[in-house]
Amino acid sequence: MKKVLIISMEFPPQIGGIATYVDQLARGLQNASVLVLANPHKEAKDFDASRGYRIIRKNILSPRFTWPRWLFGCFRLFFLCRKEKIDLLMIHHMLPVGYMAWFVKKFMRIPYLVFSHGTDLGAALRHPWKKIMLQQVLRHSEQLIVNSESLRSRALQALPRLKEKTMVLYPGPEPYFFEQSPEEERLSLKDTLALEGKKVILSIGRLVEGKGFANMVSVLSEVVKKYPTLVWLVIGDGPKYDVLVQLVQKQHLQDIVRFIGEVPHADLRVYYQSSDIFMLLTHPHDGFEEGIGLVFLEAAASGLPVIAGDSGGVRDAVVHAKTGFVVQAAQHKNVADMLLGLLKDEMFAKRLGLAGRERVASEFNWDHQLNRLSPWL
Repeated sequence: MKKVLIISMEFPPQIGGIATYVDQLARGLQNASVLVLANPHKEAKDFDASRGYRIIRKNILSPRFTWPRWLFGCFRLFFLCRKEKIDLLMIHHMLPVGYMAWFVKKFMRIPYLVFSHGTDLGAALRHPWKKIMLQQVLRHSEQLIVNSESLRSRALQALPRLKEKTMVLYPGPEPYFFEQSPEEERLSLKDTLALEGKKVILSIGRLVEGKGFANMVSVLSEVVKKYPTLVWLVIGDGPKYDVLVQLVQKQHLQDIVRFIGEVPHADLRVYYQSSDIFMLLTHPHDGFEEGIGLVFLEAAASGLPVIAGDSGGVRDAVVHAKTGFVVQAAQHKNVADMLLGLLKDEMFAKRLGLAGRERVASEFNWDHQLNRLSPWL
């Protein structure tokens, strides 16, 4: 049995799609002995104790006042691999973690797989010297693994020589998203958030520009005029929180908006199942695009129709007019019309949700996806 070291700068209990993906990967590698190297987290103790694999909490990069920060990580990784007798590295965040894996392979001949989630590729390609270094990191890797066909196309457009060593490994929702949450949880949530008799729109994501929350405000300011029983649940936090609150107040939407903040991943199920439509108007911003959007798959697994902004790998997650709608986030009137259509035609909305649930169950099965890694295990 090979000993695999997974390295990621985003890992639970940190909240986010990348962190969830890495945890799922670690749990799913049944034919390997798995060790994870992740940054310290103040709430890590209970989480780490609940996993069936070992987690080492050490700073992956050196403190900010040293440069290059990844050089410190190279030596830490070198000694860790020697101590643990590591056979294979799986790295997330192409740069700077890729530098570290390349260094270890050069001196210890340990092969490595590179996983990209979208933003890391965009960041590397923006700087000519980083692109050159990325080419070297990927040339010496065994495989580049991306989370959507769209991301694969973007990678190959910039780095065409990687065609033969690039593959897609889709994320998948946790099995509990297919299961019904306890009735008392749903009733409690409806009572706490005053959702009884309301049509509930749910959005989950980091409050940053590319997630399209400002577009959501513009759309909902029109829709609520025709559908006053609307409620918008916003789950997430980020640098645009204050701006979003101001936009909501400016459009006089404070009575219909519930800012929930960050929610532990395992607790999201009851929010999905207490909602009618999932909506996130993702869009390209500053060279960055959505990798695939795990929340779209979780919403589909929960039986919700989805309205998603056309960005990156979103079309891998949402089939337009079959499991939801993929829209241009800035076309507010068109988006508002689609949302109104789903609100008025409940049977059509349910058909989209059911189709999405069936598709995710068959095509985004995590165990099936992980079988594709067997050649390296």
